[in-house]
Amino acid sequence: MLEFLRQNWGTIVVVAVIAAIVCAVVVCRIRARKQGKSTCGCGCEQCAMSGMCHSKSDSKKEKE
Repeated sequence: MLEFLRQNWGTIVVVAVIAAIVCAVVVCRIRARKQGKSTCGCGCEQCAMSGMCHSKSDSKKEKE
C-alpha cells in the first residue's frame, strides 16, 4: 500500500485538489440558492425562464 502511494502521489494530490474545488463550488451554489440569489450570475428581469426557476421561492414570500 505504501509503495502504491509513493508511486502515485502526484495523481492523488491532483485528484484531491480537483475534488476540493468541485466541493467548494457545490457548497457555494447551495448557499446561494438557499439565500435566493440567482445562480446564473445575471438579473432575472429579462430572463424568459425567470418564472420557472423562482416560482417556489416567490410563493414562499407571498405566504409570509
